[in-house]
Amino acid sequence: MKPRTLREREKLVFERSRPGAVGYQLPALDVPEVDPNATLPATAVREEIAGLPELSEVDVVRHFHRLSQWNYAVDEGLYPLGSCTMKYNPRINEELARLPGFAQVHPLQPEEQVQGALQLMWELEQALLAITGMARVTLQPAAGAHGELTGMLMIRKALQERGEARRTVLIPDSAHGTNPASAVFAGFAVKELASTPAGTLDIAALERELASGDVAALMITVPNTLGVFEPEIRKAADLLHEKGAFLYMDGANLNAFVGVASPGKMGADALHINLHKTFSTPHGGGGPGAGPVAVSQRLVPYLPVPVVEKRDGRFFLDENRPSSIGRVRSFYGNFGMLVRALAYILSLGRDGLRRMAEAAVLNANYLRKALSPYYHLSYESPTLHEVVFDDAWQKSAGVSNMDIAKRLLDYGFHAPTVSFPLVVHGALMVEPTDSESLEELEAFVQAMAAIAQEAKENPELLKTAPHTIPVRRLDEVRAARQPILRYEPPSPGK
Repeated sequence: MKPRTLREREKLVFERSRPGAVGYQLPALDVPEVDPNATLPATAVREEIAGLPELSEVDVVRHFHRLSQWNYAVDEGLYPLGSCTMKYNPRINEELARLPGFAQVHPLQPEEQVQGALQLMWELEQALLAITGMARVTLQPAAGAHGELTGMLMIRKALQERGEARRTVLIPDSAHGTNPASAVFAGFAVKELASTPAGTLDIAALERELASGDVAALMITVPNTLGVFEPEIRKAADLLHEKGAFLYMDGANLNAFVGVASPGKMGADALHINLHKTFSTPHGGGGPGAGPVAVSQRLVPYLPVPVVEKRDGRFFLDENRPSSIGRVRSFYGNFGMLVRALAYILSLGRDGLRRMAEAAVLNANYLRKALSPYYHLSYESPTLHEVVFDDAWQKSAGVSNMDIAKRLLDYGFHAPTVSFPLVVHGALMVEPTDSESLEELEAFVQAMAAIAQEAKENPELLKTAPHTIPVRRLDEVRAARQPILRYEPPSPGK
């Protein structure tokens, strides 16, 4: 008998349902038993859930433990996904978030019982204000894109109160992909601005568009998705403000310049902050996330309610804000993420946060220099926290950026972001963050260099990758068009 593969072993465990196998034990009922038919219609009551596999506790534990071993995580190594990169989550953050006073607090408790939680939120806002140079912050948004929507809703409310019906939001082609959707959801029409050959905002194009008088805002990512800082951002802000428009700054890449530059001084009116990337809170898998929005004085009246205020040494939630856009989330945001972010900020302090940003830029530029002999750069402009290569040099062998990314899995690394930003055909966006050591960066360079050599000598190896992980190459077109989203038990007799 030949040894079972991991895939065969998992199939045996997960799909071998045995009648009567039980994976749980319930304690004896310690309350009066209630007849379900007395409270629910008979059609809503069932003795068993049809189709679920019957497995022992051992089988279930082994199944999920094995799945956890198959997942790649930031605790295992470099996670080079550009723009939305996950970096190491310090364990002190997790310890503090699990303190009973934080982990067990209930959002419906009266204010006098949750002064510590309110103080934490107030202190996090003060820290974010010091970092961004803005006027106020809302902590409610549950993700970066949710923060974008919140910021754009505030801009819409500000325009409405001025009696203006501006509808156009300008978005450079180097912006994050969620920006257009957020603007549309907020009721605006989107117009794209082409970048300059250097990959930056075209100021002349901005001036031409502003002449129409219909521009509500410019949504711009700083640094942009090429990793390039926008050198004329202050000029752009002045032009917008002169015409009565707003500057929305996508702050997902704030980790590139914390402690070095201030969005407030750049003229931003709204700025969302991805706490997972800049301030190390967990990220991925659908949440929970946190995307606080900092605003200029012009937008303070429109902040979501409630906001945390301090009076006579006590903290309270202020609901009395007549111009507010209202709530954008139930309660006050993903509180556990707020705890982790403040823990990170206080752990590093002012100087440590600046060193964090400097390390992120240094690491990205190290990879840029080390990999530039092997992969083509579409833009030669200096980059900060991330660098975007492309597959132009591998195309002659029929190798695509997707082939490169899948082959990288065989070397024990997560793949970089591929095919984004859209201004770079065949893009490979790499961001190492500040977390990684020189040794880890070197291992990544060696893997990418080896793959570039394989593309020349044995391109078929890349086209059929990955080869060493439990899940082989998938039919991605079919997965997108015909997704299997739930377990289907086998038909009787099969």
